[in-house]
Amino acid sequence: MNKKELFLSVMRNEKPAKWMGYGFAAFPQAQFHVVIDPISIWDILWLSGESVKDHWGVVHRFLPGDPGIIPMVNEQNKVIKDITRWRDYVHFPEIPALDWSDAKKAVAAIDRETTLVMVPTFRGLFERAHCLMPIEETLISMYEEPEAMYELFGAYTDWKLKVVEQIIDNMQPDIIHSHDDWGSKTALLFSPEKFRELLKPHYARLYSYIKERGVLVQHHADCFCQGLENDMVDLGVDMWQGVLPSNDIVQIQKNTGGKLLLMGGLQQDMIDQADATEDLIRGEVRRAIDTYGPGGAFLPCIPSLETINTHVTPIVIDECNRYGAEWLKKQA
Repeated sequence: MNKKELFLSVMRNEKPAKWMGYGFAAFPQAQFHVVIDPISIWDILWLSGESVKDHWGVVHRFLPGDPGIIPMVNEQNKVIKDITRWRDYVHFPEIPALDWSDAKKAVAAIDRETTLVMVPTFRGLFERAHCLMPIEETLISMYEEPEAMYELFGAYTDWKLKVVEQIIDNMQPDIIHSHDDWGSKTALLFSPEKFRELLKPHYARLYSYIKERGVLVQHHADCFCQGLENDMVDLGVDMWQGVLPSNDIVQIQKNTGGKLLLMGGLQQDMIDQADATEDLIRGEVRRAIDTYGPGGAFLPCIPSLETINTHVTPIVIDECNRYGAEWLKKQA
């Protein structure tokens, strides 16, 4: 079996296990393991500077050393001034006619027999809402103005459907990598009931469309999402990428019964440090494999996809593959 087949075997939780190694071994060995589409560049990835406004009217910062593009939303610059009148403030940018030639060339250069093509779509439903207004107001509105929030999430889902349609039409990916953090490091940001009321129906529309097009869904949430794992299964999510060990991963494996591939498992805040030693990094990889490997449907990887401290990633990848092979032999 090649790398792609082995990855899919783990995703299907086939027994006996045929592979254990770094979760993205079967993906392009490029930054974030994705092929970037022009909509992502036009919408988000062009942002750079101390204070720059995007097509939605949201102010961001992205400077050298920042972990990512950071929305700088406050009372003065927020887009939505009154959630009950969100239609007066939110103007969905029209996706322009973009040049897809570079993206298509990048996909054409990949051996589709052995490598999975994954394309990202950033800013999920909850994340987009708390770009348009401060996160505290977003959370309060979900409880005090649920009808308005439901309508906002629904309108944004309509826009996202146009995005994924163009991605699939032009790039024919194997996987859509969809971002939306629903928790902090240690807790959900809203109750499971509120998720099911306001977010789940719209994610059902978005993810069912992707699945109907024959594309797998990788939901990225490098946070605490325990309590929503079976909702992910309901939504057709094939893999939760970014699962932190602050979640009870062993219990989540039991709850989902191998129906949801869990990718992550490493305590990144411990190993992603300038002074992290090789022994520390390798030990954390071994802990994750020993702890979560027996439950099945698990592959270790860096939860945030990339580390801030660049010396960490090669050690993680090497130990995942080295110890993963050693661990697998013990299962025979």
